[in-house]
Amino acid sequence: MTSVALGRMGRRGVENALSGAIRACRSSAWMLAAFSFAINLLLLGPSLYMLQVYDRVLATGRVETLLGLTVLIAAALLLYGLLEGLRSAIVVRMATWLGARLGPVYLEAGVRARLVGDAAGAQPMRDLSTVQAFMASPSLTGIFDILWSPAYLVLVWMLHPLLGSVALASVALLFCLGLLNEYVTRSQNARASLAQIVAAQQADAMIRNAETVRAMGMLPALVERWCRSGAAGTAAWQRAGETSAWLLGVTKFARNLVQSVLLGLGAYLVLRNEMSGGGMIASSILLSRALGPIEGAMSNWRNFVSTRLAYRRLKSRLESLPAEPLRTRLPAPVGRVTLDRVTYVPPGARAAVLTQVSLTAQPGEAIAVIGPSGGGKSTLCRILVGVAEPTAGEVRLDGSELAHWNPAELGRHIGYLPQEVELFGGTIRENIARMGAADDEQVVEAAMLAHAHELIQRLPEGYDTPIGEGGLRLSAGQRQRIGLARAVYGMPRLIVLDEPNANLDQAGESALGAAIENLKQAGATVVIVGHRPSTIVQADKILLLKHGRVADFGPRDEILKRLRIAAADGSSAPEGVPEHQRA
Repeated sequence: MTSVALGRMGRRGVENALSGAIRACRSSAWMLAAFSFAINLLLLGPSLYMLQVYDRVLATGRVETLLGLTVLIAAALLLYGLLEGLRSAIVVRMATWLGARLGPVYLEAGVRARLVGDAAGAQPMRDLSTVQAFMASPSLTGIFDILWSPAYLVLVWMLHPLLGSVALASVALLFCLGLLNEYVTRSQNARASLAQIVAAQQADAMIRNAETVRAMGMLPALVERWCRSGAAGTAAWQRAGETSAWLLGVTKFARNLVQSVLLGLGAYLVLRNEMSGGGMIASSILLSRALGPIEGAMSNWRNFVSTRLAYRRLKSRLESLPAEPLRTRLPAPVGRVTLDRVTYVPPGARAAVLTQVSLTAQPGEAIAVIGPSGGGKSTLCRILVGVAEPTAGEVRLDGSELAHWNPAELGRHIGYLPQEVELFGGTIRENIARMGAADDEQVVEAAMLAHAHELIQRLPEGYDTPIGEGGLRLSAGQRQRIGLARAVYGMPRLIVLDEPNANLDQAGESALGAAIENLKQAGATVVIVGHRPSTIVQADKILLLKHGRVADFGPRDEILKRLRIAAADGSSAPEGVPEHQRA
């Protein structure tokens, strides 16, 4: 699904995406119902065949009648097989279409949810896969078959009311067993599902941080923690499974007993001349058709419950995330940035990380953000690029609030290098191009602007070198240089660099300084978090953050002069200020 399609969906409301997709499946559902009608009608063929063979062929001894009936039943069963195959193909296509329709929506919603502290991760995608698997399985077509069980009961009743009464009682018994299964296992299945989600998140975190886990010997403790987290869920899952297994055993016993009883009653009625032998066999087959889908539903009950829980989570996910409306396209910015009394309180927290922060940056300026650890520098970076929304105050780019931009359009004008550089599985070229389509000239230009071209050329396949998932085949310094090239790709007007030289050697720092100077000359607004002299010397202004507040802001030389005076007077310079500026 393209970004335009996502935007249009945003106008309708993302919360309606799931229900809209389900509504779009209605025509296919009606087609499934029609196919099910024809299939169940054709399944009457074996019963009618038995009835005619016993009551007509055996009574008259006409071989040609037997041959004709056999040809007819063969044709009916062939048509049944074709319709069954088409019906199965329809449900597979429905499941595939649903995944293609909703996958981008839930992926986009998952990214936005993560930005506000939601820890669900990729769970909605797994839930969507669960719903897809259910739709593509015989469980869904079994639901349509259950709807025809009453028709089979009516036919059994027409053969003889006594047999119909037994058949009706057996269906009622199986239905009650199904309700009992739902009542007994509902809470256990819900607890087990929740515990599985938590355990999966913990496992993802362990694997994602494999180096730290292995190097510091944390694996045994984390595995034990994972086992404790999943123990309650495993116990609930086991209890629910055992309960369902026992009830399924009772169901199978009841079904087989009823069929035997029905056959015995049929034989008794034949002896009393109240029914023919063909009717006795036909009633047994019809009862089997009536009870088969119900027993199948009982066998797949856990899959049905898992799908229902997954669907509820999918529905809740979209309801909890209001749609991002499709905004009017704004003109390309020149890079004037304004923060007006910005305050930020993280979701679920009470204390503000940033309080009443204001600043202005003009195109071609570089602002160095310094201050003690925990002062809110990285949070300020996230707010500047639109990753986090201020609790109060405004962030404007060329006079327009960031919220007035479509995120995809805004992203083209912003470059961002976070502290932890995240690259994606693919080639260096693809990562620099932000995983989108681009020509080689733009990619090389970005690499040269970031002074990473020579570094890339030393790799085995240059720009086409696969870097592995997360860039594991690269060193930390290489990832940072390629992340910088990605940040400046397309020459964005606002570039935010959070500790860009944390993993760089002296040559890398020199390249970074040259890159910042080139960006300034190109008219970009650059915001840099860093304390090294090589970073600050490129800055036109310095913002000193302390405890989330602006302690000082102004031209670089004036701020450094005030810091030297404060140090000379005996007051301690703020943590994070370069050593050569403290005295």
